[in-house]
Amino acid sequence: MIRFCDILISICLLLLLSPLFLILFIAIYIESKGGVFYMQPRVGKNNKDFKLFKLRSMVVEAERNGLLTIGDKDSRITKVGYFIRKYKLDEFAQLINVIKGEMSIVGPRPEVRKYVDMYSKEQMIVLSVKPGITDYASIEFFDENIILGESDNPEKTYIEEIMPLKIELNKKYIKDINILSYFKIIILTIIKILK
Repeated sequence: MIRFCDILISICLLLLLSPLFLILFIAIYIESKGGVFYMQPRVGKNNKDFKLFKLRSMVVEAERNGLLTIGDKDSRITKVGYFIRKYKLDEFAQLINVIKGEMSIVGPRPEVRKYVDMYSKEQMIVLSVKPGITDYASIEFFDENIILGESDNPEKTYIEEIMPLKIELNKKYIKDINILSYFKIIILTIIKILK
């Protein structure tokens, strides 16, 4: 049932948002060199890597200067990028990953390999399900890049404080995966974005 909802919602959203995507594609292309999509290796279900789609919000090869983004202090983010990140529009490209079956709309956010390699055996449970576009952790840490931007050591803050809390929230979802919690998280995410 969840897979059916994933496909139906993804197709409807891609069709509905196609005029907005066209505008964003043009804006991204005009503002900075490079493609409109950014594809980053992430870790998915069963510890397998896949390419995560995002609308490009940073300069080309920005990851060479670190994997974390640190809010307004991050000079790698383009002007268009600030806008699409603020409203989480860059994440909608992951609907492609959902249609491909690599992700679900709801599930633990896929992490980069560097941080997955730091997981304990117990934390690896988050890799037992498909990663998602949104989850309880995405709602709780909606302004994560601002938190990191205020830290003296963003990577240490992420590894020692944010990542463990995110994993605990992911485990909460995994313990109770059903269609009601699926739609509850979608609705809570929409409310958070609108606020």
